[in-house]
Amino acid sequence: MKLARLATITLLASLLAGPVLAQGLPKADKPEDVGLSGARLKRLSDVMKAGVAKGEIPGAVVLIARNGKVGYVEAFGFRDAEAKAPMKPDAIFRLASMTKPFTSLAAMMLAEEGKLEIAYPVSRYLPEFKDLKVGVEVRDGGGTINLTTEPVKREMTVQDLMRHTSGLTYGVFGQSEVKKQYNAAKALDAGQTNAELVAKLSKIPLQYQPGTTWEYSMSTDVLARVVEVASGMDFDQFVATRIAKPLKLADSGFWVEQAKQGRIAAPPKGVNVPVVTAKPNWFSGGGGMVGTAADYVRFCQMLLNGGQLDGVRLVSRKTIELMTANHLPPGIQYGAATPVLFQALAPTPEFGQGFGLGFAVRTDTGRNPLHGSQGDYFWGGAYGTYFWIDPKEKLIAILMMQAPAARLHYRYLMREMVYQAIVN
Repeated sequence: MKLARLATITLLASLLAGPVLAQGLPKADKPEDVGLSGARLKRLSDVMKAGVAKGEIPGAVVLIARNGKVGYVEAFGFRDAEAKAPMKPDAIFRLASMTKPFTSLAAMMLAEEGKLEIAYPVSRYLPEFKDLKVGVEVRDGGGTINLTTEPVKREMTVQDLMRHTSGLTYGVFGQSEVKKQYNAAKALDAGQTNAELVAKLSKIPLQYQPGTTWEYSMSTDVLARVVEVASGMDFDQFVATRIAKPLKLADSGFWVEQAKQGRIAAPPKGVNVPVVTAKPNWFSGGGGMVGTAADYVRFCQMLLNGGQLDGVRLVSRKTIELMTANHLPPGIQYGAATPVLFQALAPTPEFGQGFGLGFAVRTDTGRNPLHGSQGDYFWGGAYGTYFWIDPKEKLIAILMMQAPAARLHYRYLMREMVYQAIVN
């Protein structure tokens, strides 16, 4: 009887341990243990449930961690609304631009090893970029716009890639003669490699003089190629062996293996998203990864801990301090699409924010209409994912969904709903 009872207790213990491991971090017994109000978190739950009921989002996973423990995690709505498959906490999402912090971290790991210097010109690692020119639009007497070029005043650096001041752009946001060339060259072609992308971009003029303008761009995709050259590894392998494996990110990578494909979150009907069920040719450092909330909170906790997690150190505390500082110089200009794309989340002085090495950073406690703390840093993905890290509150908040049209609204709501639940 004693043996049977012991076996039963062991089984129950293993079952109870399962959810803790599934969250990526240890789970608090109740939200109040990490200074969150369970009653006030119900407001967050109600807002997300209402969004599903109104058809604004098909489903979502929300996770909040504080003081190294998960204080709240909940799945809402549907993983696949058409199939009526319910959302679960272990759903796998297309991270889109939430890939960018991984790429910046990879570069800084190589910098710490002496294999990469972020102050150097990109051409030191990618010779194709040595003779880049800057596009200049000139309107003739008949009103026709012609594109001419001028030499760069200084070469773009690796730092420029990480803070989006390289002069590169995205062809899909806004209009210009340079952007037309990006689109004609199929710069976002999923069938290309990082090396082929760099070869394409080396033949297209820059949108701006390096260092003069913050323009959200393919800079981080170019950075992934720099990582490949500096490390001698394909970018997916670097992420898998140097970041995901040490941090125990079980579901993070550039595609979803067959055994896990039943966990992929689907977007609303009619919304096109990348196919992630087979190994791609392009390991996009700017937007190619997939992952879960549980994995991403471990990645964030490593950053919040100053570069280490569970005894594994990827970078030093000083490197994290450098990455999370504002790197935008006084007088920086902003691309025309910036206010439209990011609104109150834009890395502009107007909103008390800047940009570090891979994510936006809050530089002022005021100016911004959204809750936060000076020094918090954040970013999101085009399909709806979003995260931020607040070192002052020892807080990590993660929103995982695949609803592009609703992404800004729910990022605003997340800020409000999370901070109103902090009571200690």
